[in-house]
Amino acid sequence: MKPILVTGAAGFIGFHVARALLMRGRPVMGIDNMNAYYDPSLKRARIALLQAEAGFAFREIDVADRVPMAELFQSLQPEFVIHLAAQAGVRHSVEAPNAYVDSNLVGFANVLEGCRHHGVRHLTYASSSSVYGANTSMPFSVHDNVDHPLSLYAASKKANELMAHCYSHLYGLPTTGLRFFTVYGPWGRPDMAIFLFTKAIHEGRPIDVFNHGNMRRDFTFIDDIVEGVIRTSDTIAVPDPSWSSATPDAGSSKAPYRLYNIGNNRPVDLMRVIALLEAELGRDAQMNFLPMQPGDVPETYADIGSLVKDVGFEPRTSIEEGIRSFVSWYRDYYKI
Repeated sequence: MKPILVTGAAGFIGFHVARALLMRGRPVMGIDNMNAYYDPSLKRARIALLQAEAGFAFREIDVADRVPMAELFQSLQPEFVIHLAAQAGVRHSVEAPNAYVDSNLVGFANVLEGCRHHGVRHLTYASSSSVYGANTSMPFSVHDNVDHPLSLYAASKKANELMAHCYSHLYGLPTTGLRFFTVYGPWGRPDMAIFLFTKAIHEGRPIDVFNHGNMRRDFTFIDDIVEGVIRTSDTIAVPDPSWSSATPDAGSSKAPYRLYNIGNNRPVDLMRVIALLEAELGRDAQMNFLPMQPGDVPETYADIGSLVKDVGFEPRTSIEEGIRSFVSWYRDYYKI
């Protein structure tokens, strides 16, 4: 059985996806550039856990480096690629746009070229709910137009979807993009709200609450995300026979190309999340209410009907259960 290539294997979602694949007896080649966007020690700890499992191999490679990526595909000859490596963060893209061009555009082009030249059967890749940008129609649907991004991060993810379609159309490469909605859980990213809030509340420091707390997010627990990613990877994209250029569907194509939302389908008020964290931590939060940040949106809410229909994805974890699980991991990892 050939290894599944998982890019961004030291990242939050990549780590969990790789571990789940290994638990199912499927070998994994993980790559990551181990950059310092957030604490690299957390990334190293994730990789150490993966390396303790049979069937896992790891190489430190930046997807933006063309020659090492080409050599990797040449030597590995993977049948399936799950591309989760990217420069993440909406707010960081306002300050450091070049990082997003390198990783999310150049890096994705290198992945597409590797898949094209080495007969990859299916490329599953991370997009983002950020592509919905200025859309106000709820819930967000993959069938809607998404041509008005509000950050370079969002624009880079929309560009990934367009690039993937070109390769599906020109070379017959099956591609599926997954628009993630606010993923959280154990081993999460330290720059995400739930992690930041937990750390600050525990340490007795104030938390920044943007848009004066008037935010809703489709918080999605990592275990649900992983199940959806693996099911999607196993469901190879095919052309949509009903697709029409007269009434084009943005979520499919005459090419072997698919887009899906992957979220909880139950948006939660940010203030509710803070209250749950206060209850789990046994401490009250000190809140610093601030206006909306550039590039951010007040609400996300995923229409996941297509993903449920096509791959049987069904989120099962309540926000209460998910917060409890995250806080338990946080206390264990940081020896609190």
